[in-house]
Amino acid sequence: MTKDSELRAKSERRREEDAGASSQRSNYTTSRRGFLHSVGGVAATITAGAAGLVRPGVSRSAEVNAQEVEPRVEVGPSTGKKRAKASFNVRTAASQRERDLPIVSHPTNDDEELYANKIGSFSKALPHNNLGEVDVAAFNTLIRALTTGSSADFENITLGRGVKLTNPQAGLAFAMEGPDSHCLQQKAAPVFSSAEEAGEIAENYWMALARDVPFAQYGTSDLINRAAADLSRLGDFRGPKSGGAVTPGTIFRGVGPGDLSGPYISQFLWKDTPFGVERVDRRMRTVVGGVDYLTSYPDWLLVQNGAATAPDVLDPNPRYIANGRDLGQWVHIDVLFQAYFDALLILFSLGATRDAGNPYRTSRTQIGFGTLGDPYVASVLAGVAAPALKAVWYQKWFVHRRLRPEEFAGRIHNHVTHAASYPIHSDILNSPVLNEVFGRNGSYLLPMAFPEGCPTHPAYGAGHATVAGACVTVLKAFFDESFVIPNPVEASADGSQLLPYTGSALTVGGELNKLASNIAIGRNIAGVHWRSDAAESLKLGEELAIRYLREEKDCFNESSTWSLTKFDGATITI
Repeated sequence: MTKDSELRAKSERRREEDAGASSQRSNYTTSRRGFLHSVGGVAATITAGAAGLVRPGVSRSAEVNAQEVEPRVEVGPSTGKKRAKASFNVRTAASQRERDLPIVSHPTNDDEELYANKIGSFSKALPHNNLGEVDVAAFNTLIRALTTGSSADFENITLGRGVKLTNPQAGLAFAMEGPDSHCLQQKAAPVFSSAEEAGEIAENYWMALARDVPFAQYGTSDLINRAAADLSRLGDFRGPKSGGAVTPGTIFRGVGPGDLSGPYISQFLWKDTPFGVERVDRRMRTVVGGVDYLTSYPDWLLVQNGAATAPDVLDPNPRYIANGRDLGQWVHIDVLFQAYFDALLILFSLGATRDAGNPYRTSRTQIGFGTLGDPYVASVLAGVAAPALKAVWYQKWFVHRRLRPEEFAGRIHNHVTHAASYPIHSDILNSPVLNEVFGRNGSYLLPMAFPEGCPTHPAYGAGHATVAGACVTVLKAFFDESFVIPNPVEASADGSQLLPYTGSALTVGGELNKLASNIAIGRNIAGVHWRSDAAESLKLGEELAIRYLREEKDCFNESSTWSLTKFDGATITI
């Protein structure tokens, strides 16, 4: 056979093979043989195209498309248009459920309307007079931007010395899962002139004075006992008590189930944390003791006007969280959901049992993974944090605009020194804590843990606390809250080592509640938030997470239920 004859024969065989492949495509079946023949036809066509054998006048893409096979027949209870419709229905039902809930109101304490000079409202970073009272015209540029939502109006807010406001437009962002930020409610913040406000600032002062007292020595500290006695005598202090009084065992703690059990710090802030093949030592780079900020009036006033500040003074020796200053620094520079992701990794390493409603807990043939398994829980934990931030940023900027404790302390300083007269409740004016603060610093200003003082966004609600409430709620939904944590620990007074804790049993649920309180109240110890900021924002995050989880559950094929204990002690099932 000549060379030309061989080429003609090969060409004829190729045409016959192509014709056979085309015939098989027209009689497509899901058989393995039909599938393999079809793939062979496509491979031959692509190879020919790559060699420049496309028919004259026909584009390569057209040649390939002409040879493509039909998709394999899918398996599953719904495919194609049926699946698309089912997906649409799930999303629509979730949206309709949220839409059909009653429209909530957003009550405020009315301080902003009551005081023409805006002494009860957040105004940091705007220009102020020598009393630290905001320039009302500048304040109104902020209100205009919040009212119109116009990006141009936000760019026209009058600032003081240049430090910028923190992301007010986040309060206008929508969420694609869970409730819309505007559909959640917080009760009104305490009134500027109230006994509750006085009780909260008194606690802030005592927290500041006690930052360097080791948690392990609260029971024997004279300062802590003086603080407990003062907080006990206040007319409307809402921290936890024992026998009607604040004690060294209840002081500066949260009010949720488990908050009063065991050491002050949650096990999830102390235990080493497995991070994949790595292991994270929980000793932290913290700040030196005894260094507080904004205790002189000129420094305080500069920061109210938006002046930049120097960085922290760091201790070169890492240690475990041992006192309020350490805890304040932890929540100063933490990543948004860091504490709860650490807790999740610890729970994985402890082999903590899953919630009883998880079907994979008893499945004979399957384990969870992309749904109801370890990767899924981790993704939801991170996912719920973003809508939590949007929700609390709406409350901060568009509803409450509550002043920060450092601002209120400026009012106290000017009132006590007779530079101004303000309607401040006598409970704080008669508190011995003011004399202690003045004796230490020569002013009645609140000693701040951070050089910059509070952030440049309003106090109520608290971002850390809202995210804490949301993330801890997710963890309580997926894990058995009654699981007892093995080998509990507590830090030594100097934070150099972890010692065995031998007290009452500590459970997952209790230590998660304590973790949320540690993070939320740690911000109070630093001086940047109030007790009600923490308490009410934990609830805000909790409600958001419950509604977020309901939508997650709607997306599953598995039948599952999630039970959890809320911060108020009530048990619910999703």
